[in-house]
Amino acid sequence: MSEQKLYTGSCLCGGIRYEIHGEIGEIIQCHCQRCRKASGTAFATNAPIQKADFKIVQGESLLKKYRSSETTERCFCGECASPIMSIKTETPDIYRLRIGTLDTPLEQKPTHHIFTAYKAEWDSICDGLPEYAERP
Repeated sequence: MSEQKLYTGSCLCGGIRYEIHGEIGEIIQCHCQRCRKASGTAFATNAPIQKADFKIVQGESLLKKYRSSETTERCFCGECASPIMSIKTETPDIYRLRIGTLDTPLEQKPTHHIFTAYKAEWDSICDGLPEYAERP
């Protein structure tokens, strides 16, 4: 019987702490304008996780939500504004975790870039990963 994975993470101020009791899916770097604005960087690095595997162990009252489109709700710390995850209405049982909030080291690496047709003009993608103009 295999041992269940446990990952931990937190926001910048440490007010929100979470655990993931399960697998972290494929790591994707999204270059769409909304992800760029939400992260303040050239892209957001996200991975799907099962809602049932995610548990806030500290600071649940600090978690704030913002509906950035009809289909996306972004969750972040109300104190330090660290983005934690997003939730799509079409897949409510899957969260899109912001990988930068993990405290547990990951063995896996990003697999590809999406929405590169909208990437920041000042950014260069130089990692050799597959690039998709939209969502593949």
